Amino acid sequence: MDNLTSALTLARIDGLGAVKIKRLYLAFGSLPAVFKASADQLGTSLEARLVNQIDTLQDDERHPIHRLVALDKQWLADNPEVRILSLGDAAYPQLLADTPAPPPVLYVRGNADALELPQLAMVGSRSPTAGGDKTAFEFARYLAAGGFAITSGLALGVDASAHRGALHGGGVTIAVMGTGIDRVYPARNRGLADQILAQGGALVTEFAPGIASDAANFPRRNRVISGLSLGTMVVEAAIKSGSLITAKYALEHQREVFAVPGSIHNPLSRGCHQLIKNGAKLVESAEDIVSELEGGLAFKRGQVQSQQPRQPEHWLLTLMGYDPVSVDQLCDLSGKSASELTATLLDLELEGKIAQRGSYYTRL
Repeated sequence: MDNLTSALTLARIDGLGAVKIKRLYLAFGSLPAVFKASADQLGTSLEARLVNQIDTLQDDERHPIHRLVALDKQWLADNPEVRILSLGDAAYPQLLADTPAPPPVLYVRGNADALELPQLAMVGSRSPTAGGDKTAFEFARYLAAGGFAITSGLALGVDASAHRGALHGGGVTIAVMGTGIDRVYPARNRGLADQILAQGGALVTEFAPGIASDAANFPRRNRVISGLSLGTMVVEAAIKSGSLITAKYALEHQREVFAVPGSIHNPLSRGCHQLIKNGAKLVESAEDIVSELEGGLAFKRGQVQSQQPRQPEHWLLTLMGYDPVSVDQLCDLSGKSASELTATLLDLELEGKIAQRGSYYTRL
């Protein structure tokens, strides 16, 4: 049995899972060697139920799992634009292989070589504020232009903004999916997925073709996002958020965690503030990230420094601060009338420096 067939077969065994497959890989030196091991040898790494399943697969060529693996391989033959990397392959991403639960197989559409680039994971709320959206876009843009591949989950909100920012910066971005490689979720991001592929990026998943979106898939996806990356940056996240799961995996993987602070009145800042309290690095600029990840991208530091966004100097922005503020409050603070402020607020909004949400304005 070759490495790919071994990986696909082990991935199909119910109850085995990535952690135990990694344990077998380390114990026997390769995945094909697992199927040459005796029951006694397997018993040193696995419980009896799983040993019996592997033992049966060794002897029964008509086992249903063998038929499913044959269908997997036929699908790959019919879709040559998709590449599959299996644990133990030379092309399998080393950072991911070093984690406790690397997927036995990765389906890759697009540029598989992009997985070897130094990656920064960027995650956050699916419903970010205008400021969070802009922060994700701008950080991704500057860091991608400086040489990082931006890795995220192709979700709405911060994920999509991070992918778009990387593309706008002329860089590479990688989307890790919670579905089979033949599906894009959410459907409205199909155009974004096409742009990622067109610009030298990749779509990646551990799920077999045909697997639909399911809530249980996304924590598994999040560990891959973290595992591929040198560090994870959280832009906006509530206390109970999938983004914090990604950050938790990053800590388990002994990778850096970065968090963007926000207003104490913004519930989407609380997850980031909790991360900072627990030791995540507070970031205000791309240089904060580069300084922590010098080993991965030291030679690009000067480029990223030179691309730092300049903060606007307008007097009204200084007056607003970073909390949502109403026109009445601005009138009180500035001593000007609402009619005097309206034109200035409109100009700043058109310049993309503030956003209006209901009766409140927020500095971006």
